[in-house]
Amino acid sequence: MLIETEATPNPATLKFLPGRTVMDAGTRDFATPEEAEASPLAEALFNLGDVTGVFFGRDFISVTAAPGVDWTGLKPDVLGILLDHFSASMPLFRQGTAAGFSVPPEDVFTDDPEDADIVAQIKELIETRVRPAVANDGGDIVYRGFDKGKVYLQMQGACSGCPSSTATLKNGIEQLLKYYVPEVTEVRAV
Repeated sequence: MLIETEATPNPATLKFLPGRTVMDAGTRDFATPEEAEASPLAEALFNLGDVTGVFFGRDFISVTAAPGVDWTGLKPDVLGILLDHFSASMPLFRQGTAAGFSVPPEDVFTDDPEDADIVAQIKELIETRVRPAVANDGGDIVYRGFDKGKVYLQMQGACSGCPSSTATLKNGIEQLLKYYVPEVTEVRAV
């Protein structure tokens, strides 16, 4: 099995492509070792000690190294864990029950029903134009709300904490949304 790696705009994050589907639907972002307990693969990556973030995309895994960690030493360890996991066809998530399971609250803004057409346009642009580009960089972007001209988005994976994420939001996504949806006045990260 060959696992390809790609650099991302975030120098602390590498994108690993196992050549097969990682997530059938959606994405999953692990920002702490406690969150990673839901996945044997994410937990093993965090157990390396030098990992501060793991993100599962459709066909990739993004891994973020701790500040000051050199990828030269960490990359072979990450590749070893990924090879073992995918070669053994291990499950991505642990089986569990709903007992004791909680979902952290998210910053979501309630959309005004009068803005339904605007919100639909924004979501379609994010889904068709923005998400594919962000996924190429090892991350994801999630719509969180629209309020009085402001669009609230959450960056995940390699895009979370990336030095160029502010430029991406302001110079890329904000300009795109303003062009196609004149009601948009600003884009903010949450």
